[in-house]
Amino acid sequence: MKKLLLYMLCVIMLPTAGLRAQSSLYKNYDICIYGGTSSGVIAAYTAAKLGKSVLLVEPGKNLGGMSSGGLGLTDIGNKYAISGLALDFYRRIGQHYGRFEQWIFEPHVAENLFKEYIKKGKVPVMYQNRLVSVQKQGTVITGIILENPVSKAGGKVSAKVFIDCSYEGDLMARAGVSYAVGREANSDYNETFNGVQLMNGHQLPEGIDPYTIKGEAASGLLWGITPGSLAAKGSGDAKVQAYNFRICLTNNPANMIPITKPENYQPERYELLIRQMEKRTWKSLQDVFIWSGMPNQKTDINNRNGFSTDMIGMNWDYPDADYAKRAAIWKSHTDYTKGLLYFVGHDERVPQHIRKEISAWGYPKDEYTDNGNWSHQLYIREARRMKGELVMTQHHCQGQEVVTDGVGMAAYTMDSHNCDRLIVNGVVKNEGNVEEGGFGPYPISYRAIVPKQSEASNLIVPVCLSATHIAYGSIRMEPVFMVLGQSAAIAAAQAIDRKVAVQNIDVKGLQQQLKNNPLADGTKPDILIDNNTAQVAVTGEWSVQKKGGYGPDYLEALPSGDQVKSVRYSPGKTVSGKYTVYIYYPKLEDHSAQTTINVFDGKVKQTITLKDSDVKVVGQTSGEWVSLGQYTFTGAGNPYIEILANGTKVVADAVLLVAAP
Repeated sequence: MKKLLLYMLCVIMLPTAGLRAQSSLYKNYDICIYGGTSSGVIAAYTAAKLGKSVLLVEPGKNLGGMSSGGLGLTDIGNKYAISGLALDFYRRIGQHYGRFEQWIFEPHVAENLFKEYIKKGKVPVMYQNRLVSVQKQGTVITGIILENPVSKAGGKVSAKVFIDCSYEGDLMARAGVSYAVGREANSDYNETFNGVQLMNGHQLPEGIDPYTIKGEAASGLLWGITPGSLAAKGSGDAKVQAYNFRICLTNNPANMIPITKPENYQPERYELLIRQMEKRTWKSLQDVFIWSGMPNQKTDINNRNGFSTDMIGMNWDYPDADYAKRAAIWKSHTDYTKGLLYFVGHDERVPQHIRKEISAWGYPKDEYTDNGNWSHQLYIREARRMKGELVMTQHHCQGQEVVTDGVGMAAYTMDSHNCDRLIVNGVVKNEGNVEEGGFGPYPISYRAIVPKQSEASNLIVPVCLSATHIAYGSIRMEPVFMVLGQSAAIAAAQAIDRKVAVQNIDVKGLQQQLKNNPLADGTKPDILIDNNTAQVAVTGEWSVQKKGGYGPDYLEALPSGDQVKSVRYSPGKTVSGKYTVYIYYPKLEDHSAQTTINVFDGKVKQTITLKDSDVKVVGQTSGEWVSLGQYTFTGAGNPYIEILANGTKVVADAVLLVAAP
């Protein structure tokens, strides 16, 4: 009985102690960061390493946003674009799984790593506190008012600079900063892929009847179809691309919780899935889901084809909604997604082999243990977008306009999920999907992460940044948000030290700091030698290939008799110390079975044979960094790393030297 009373007393005291700890954080800081997303965590860690007092405010209970919320199959575009602490994150993920870098991972592994950054930086985190209002004097934000909806407590936080790292841009909006929601018309910025777009990607098959009773309009529309007609191509509107959950399941029986009927289960919501199946044979789960494997028998499941996990048209109100409305939208997405999984496994109209296939899967016991084993983060692909000092557009993505004040790079396809599902010529169609690529990495302007100075002079916005809908679709990737979060923290620290508005910092100094101190802790920077630099000497005939490598391009030598062909990468004669040497190895179908490489450290030359069969590519990229071993460079003797063709089809791309710890 005594033990029971003691336990009950501890349970009663814990929330009180937590409230006391939280209340002590309502005070003044150098930098306040709102939103514990991946960007927010990296920004907070960077600010702390720069010696600033910093507070991270997270409206929920978890850190990492989508990076710990199920998006384990990282959308990269090109690894060349990822640098600094973002790259450090993926290397630390790699260390966990026994690799140099890894871009696919389990949710809890990511969240634990984000917690490590916070612990290492000694950053205080205020959980379950959401923004109520913003206080300003002229263009200066003086404080933010927060509330804890669980405890009903609240308070004020003051800071010299604020960074909004939320997916919604709430701090930005409440500070009176201009922003956009939805899609611009193509004519607004002379773009071609913005606005209304009826394309073939993630589309329903032809001929699906939209009515509850086929052929009878009076019976009403099936669930998931919006009334109205298709607007002119390229016209603008306030519609937002669909949200979903990136679903983590497991097929490990020892770690599995069965998929059972969820609350609010409504099988009529999935009638379009049945009609899609009638038009297109359902052979496997991959026909309806992007069912990607994660480590330890887990998944990252995403939307695929015409009817899937995307809840099209059900999120338009979310960006500007109040907290109650957002919670309702979030809950409806949870109910829909859990209901979809149950429907696929139990509805008798679903082919028996599909029901059997999904029956092998369930919710992992070791994921989201504080949220009923369900993701803590809805995939807010796009909400508000700031109208800042510069607006990134399609022209920046495609390299037709290039900024010189870049503080991060993007490389992903201009991507938008569907925004609407409606009747077109008497049948059901999805509208809004765009997937347009074919361009290399490009810089993101510093002016795109700061508002107009006339609106807010001590606010930086690295997530809901200034970009058109279609450009944002290329930029909005988790690694890029981390890079921009680090840049935002450096900019904030500089603004404080120089006593200037964030719009007036020394951007060149920021760029130099990112280059010279990429991990914000004084660690010696990597030495990267890409094939389009002056440090590369080419002998013989090599063709330039634009797709499939690291960075903008790579070199390829075709078999041509006994001609000597080589590509020599020179890190510089003054390089000294121990480095692990890597080459980037694009994995191509018709690649040579092996590549010969010479490594000269300034004193001794070693020859290495790299077998194509030994290179395992993990994730969405077409190649991997492959270690050639650790070398001690002498600081003299013109060291180099040389790739030889030897009469076979060989690829030369990039070389990386990573200093030994």
